[in-house]
Amino acid sequence: MAFRNFPVRQTILAATLLTVFTPAFADDAATDLSSVVVTATRTAQTEDQTLSAITVIDRADIERLQPASLADLLRGTPGMQLANNGGPGKATSAFLRGTESDHVLVLVDGIKIGSATTGTAALQDIPVEQIERIEIVRGPFSSLYGSEAIGGVIQIFTRRPEGAFVPSFSLGVGSYGHLSGSAGLAGTSGNGWYSLQASHEQTDGINACRVGAAEVGAACFADQPDKDGYRNTAVTLQGGYRFDQQWDADVRLFRSEGHNYYDGTYSDSDESATQVVGGRLHYRPTKDLTFTLSVGTSGDFSKDYLQGVYVDRFDTHRDIGSLQADIALGGGLLSSGFDWQRDQVDSSTAYAVNSRIDRGVFVQWQQTFGAQSLQASVRRDDNSQFGGKNTGSVLWGWDFTNSLRLTASYGTAFKAPTFNDLYYPYYGNPELKPETSQNIELGLRGTYGWGYWSLNAFRNKVDDLITYDASTGLPGNVEDARIRGAEAVVSGHLAGWLVTGTATWLDPRDETPGDQHGNLLPRRARQTARIDVDRSFGAFSVGGSWYVAGRRYDDLANQHPLGGYALTDLRVAYALDRNWKLQLALNNAFAKNYETAWYYNQPGRNYMLTLRYQPAP
Repeated sequence: MAFRNFPVRQTILAATLLTVFTPAFADDAATDLSSVVVTATRTAQTEDQTLSAITVIDRADIERLQPASLADLLRGTPGMQLANNGGPGKATSAFLRGTESDHVLVLVDGIKIGSATTGTAALQDIPVEQIERIEIVRGPFSSLYGSEAIGGVIQIFTRRPEGAFVPSFSLGVGSYGHLSGSAGLAGTSGNGWYSLQASHEQTDGINACRVGAAEVGAACFADQPDKDGYRNTAVTLQGGYRFDQQWDADVRLFRSEGHNYYDGTYSDSDESATQVVGGRLHYRPTKDLTFTLSVGTSGDFSKDYLQGVYVDRFDTHRDIGSLQADIALGGGLLSSGFDWQRDQVDSSTAYAVNSRIDRGVFVQWQQTFGAQSLQASVRRDDNSQFGGKNTGSVLWGWDFTNSLRLTASYGTAFKAPTFNDLYYPYYGNPELKPETSQNIELGLRGTYGWGYWSLNAFRNKVDDLITYDASTGLPGNVEDARIRGAEAVVSGHLAGWLVTGTATWLDPRDETPGDQHGNLLPRRARQTARIDVDRSFGAFSVGGSWYVAGRRYDDLANQHPLGGYALTDLRVAYALDRNWKLQLALNNAFAKNYETAWYYNQPGRNYMLTLRYQPAP
């Protein structure tokens, strides 16, 4: 089913109808918005207290939805679009609110991950079996986190203990020779806690690149009709200890290793790894004062091969340190901190400069005045490569009834140039400036016994985008973009069913003077929507997801269209007893043929059968 010309008014009308009519048919089951989130403010607050647009996905959601990958889990969340280069394990890019794929900051347990050479995180190498919850905060957050948070922040939390001793186990088999398995131990002992999780998956894959790419000069530039497999092994080890009422600490290790095959003439396979090592120390001398010291390092490692012969290596390291103080003062919360970050490249390709240091200082104030709330923050980053950058944001909320909240915000953000942009041999331009943005947003949301709904509209102006400058033969700050959009979410219980619907409308335009002025930015559909429905019948549970994406283009010139498409995923589960569960997912049930990147194939109809064990609490 194509989704080519879905009008904007129908998108907004559909969200409005869901908002108006769902309460009339919903039962009294409550939706819990009291879970604690930290990404929106760098401090703990309940989800319903946040002033920013946020989506939380917890472990129960993951097991209910049965996603095949992290990309499948994120697909269709408000403002989120993804492009994949040919199936499982292939390069996957996330576009949040129409910004670039390197304009989203990705954290794992509070530590920034991603490649300093490409500027993006390897989302395809993070298995869902290692994830406890995900917080997605949309909007500019450089005033709290520094570079990259133009479109928003995705924070991934790895598995944590839920009892004194909780083992877990899963084993799966599916289409394309897909095998998966995971096992874990987690628990508490006295004042300490621990968690160990290991997972492995492998698949024969599909033919990543559509035949004909070589002729038209697209995608992999090669015609190699074969199966392009993938395998991944990951482990998470972490623990913590509370020494007394004032002191506690935790440490963690996450490592994911992938071996990926694809089509290409320069290389056709790679070995990759994403690694996070970190620790955190909390000190609470009084109930109104908390100090948090965080240190860590992350790595993005990649080796490329052609027919089994080594070609090149790109390893990047990111060392991080942070000290934050949170002070309860005058009924509000003052947070201030210092962040230190060193990026370093260790590569078979020689870079003129292979390291840089960024130092950031920030201050944030949070205050509630009766029915109104305020969050304001400012930050100064000093970077050894490009100098200083100031950012700031103000968010305001008004609870004008017990159920309705109006929000408004303004914020600025920036993205530092990557090492490839700056120093790649015969290409880099060391004179590049950071990309910058200014975002305004207006939101309205309601929370009721049956569930919740929200509407958000925003306008983001992004300046000095880095792209190839034909006049110099080098990358330059030569593009500007203007992105307008609206997001709608409704979730609640309807006649015994848990129903969640999201819809996003985008108008992402190139504002650069010239022939391409007014063109749509690549790989962003103007309309996307998703509906999830689930229900339990005793030991059985059934559900389905429907995702729709509109027509878009693969290039800035808008010469290569990508057709709209709709995907239907179905799922069923049966609880064998309190501890064992059997799950079956049927993805792309109607075998839709579609592309998220020009000339890169996507999986057809496929299934996954999974057996899970975890003792009931």
